[in-house]
Amino acid sequence: MDYLVYLLFRAFVALFSLMSFGLAYFFSDLTYVITYHILGYRKKVVFTNLRNSFPGKTEAEYNRIAKGFYHHLGDMLVESLKSFTMTEVQVAERYRFERTMEINACYQEGRQIICVAGHYGNWEWAGIASGIQMLHKPVGFYKPLSNKHIDRYMQHTRVQGRSVLVSITDTRAVFETDWGEPAAFYMIADQSPTTHRLAHWVTFLNQETAVLHGPEKYARVLNLPVFYARIKPVKRGYYTVDFIPLSMEPKDTKTGEISAVFMKTLEHQISEDPRYYLWSHRRWKIQKPEPKKVAK
Repeated sequence: MDYLVYLLFRAFVALFSLMSFGLAYFFSDLTYVITYHILGYRKKVVFTNLRNSFPGKTEAEYNRIAKGFYHHLGDMLVESLKSFTMTEVQVAERYRFERTMEINACYQEGRQIICVAGHYGNWEWAGIASGIQMLHKPVGFYKPLSNKHIDRYMQHTRVQGRSVLVSITDTRAVFETDWGEPAAFYMIADQSPTTHRLAHWVTFLNQETAVLHGPEKYARVLNLPVFYARIKPVKRGYYTVDFIPLSMEPKDTKTGEISAVFMKTLEHQISEDPRYYLWSHRRWKIQKPEPKKVAK
């Protein structure tokens, strides 16, 4: 069954590789109609997240943001399918890295860095675009898929050239690997942790939010500068990425400090234009535990 799913997946990839972006976005618009108006895909999750994140907005504003989100979700789908057969140069024409002076300075100093990003804009193209736009060796983390055939295909197509894609289960070993040159470790860092034990807690979009501790932990232990990859949609199918310093000397920070700065920076970008955030994700499924009562 897994192999049949893989063949169907490859057929979709092949189909979209033959399409112009204009035709691909026609299918994106069709996807919007199906997911929003017909199936109502995760509508309850989306509107609950929006109402909790922006309690002062009106129902008309929630609907406007939600429709914009579902339009972008369709775009993300077709852009992801297109990326399997796009070259580094083709992606870089649509996904330009800007404000790289600080990260380039780190490379010249021989310092490895951590780049953190959120589920905002198009985070899928970074692995392909980074190979010819970064001085650092790009190393991206991902969660392996249950379908091993698709997983292998992704590993060979979602990164190209100098870029490397590694499993999050090998995080420690990846940071300890000698890559032969300074590496940039790219981490999507706004996922919900699997347990309370792996969480820092911050206020994010008006809610108590659990944050993964991994990026900050390795940054502080290894003193790796941390940059926020600010992915900005320019127009349909085009993005820029700015690298904003969050901490240049993590060893001097307190526990939770880098996580808080990252989430505050992401929150500010989301507030500027909420349509491009992944609202269908059950981001707040982990609730902050109540403080233990001290026995008298």
